Amino acid sequence: MEQTVLTAFLLSFLAGAATAAGGALAFVIKKENLSVLSLGLGFSAGVMIYVSFMEILPQAAQSLGALYGEKSGAWAATGLFFLGIVLAWLIDTLLPSHHLEEHTLDKTAKLKHLGLFTALALAIHNFPEGLATFMATMQDAALGVSIAVAVAIHNIPEGVAVALPVYHATGSRKQAFWYSAGSGMAEPVGAVLGFFVLRSFLHEAAFGVLFALIAGIMIYIALDELLPTAHEYGDGHKVIWGVVGGMMIMAVSLLLF
Repeated sequence: MEQTVLTAFLLSFLAGAATAAGGALAFVIKKENLSVLSLGLGFSAGVMIYVSFMEILPQAAQSLGALYGEKSGAWAATGLFFLGIVLAWLIDTLLPSHHLEEHTLDKTAKLKHLGLFTALALAIHNFPEGLATFMATMQDAALGVSIAVAVAIHNIPEGVAVALPVYHATGSRKQAFWYSAGSGMAEPVGAVLGFFVLRSFLHEAAFGVLFALIAGIMIYIALDELLPTAHEYGDGHKVIWGVVGGMMIMAVSLLLF
């Protein structure tokens, strides 16, 4: 149990640390080259969509079905899945839009303010991702690794979104880097709080409820954030092949492990 908890914390930390990698990338990447990120964003969306529908949601239904009956478990998992989407939407509506385009093109005096606000918005968005990575690893280490990789991939451009406006506003690489890194650390914080708050409830029913909610949250992130941003920086074919590639890699990894 102790080893599993440490692994879950580590994966959550590494997924969040990818935001810092994006912050560093912001210093060398040019605006016209951001289109190369569209493939990675599509890939990440494909992984999240596939694993949510093919692994996480079925596991939720199985866990709840074992306790309450197959039919009741399926209904409960389905309802919680859509509740997860609603929760993600509610969080999103309370925050300003933070797509890359809005922050990488604005070179006004408000850039630093926008960059900091973006960091705050991303930190709030990253919190449930950290919890998702942690809980998935507690249930299945291979699944946790897959989710951590998907989260890490889409955290890289989020790091760029934070670092670019701060860097262009202040000229400070160090300041831009640490703001982007800080926004990503919400993920291990989510894992830590999730563990200490939920550790007394880590049984079959809790896993079923959380997995159904997490599946909904991940679908919302993929459809509302990753895919629209991917289309902004690449043509539709590049994005869709990224999605298909992510699904294929996820499918193979699930079959192998």
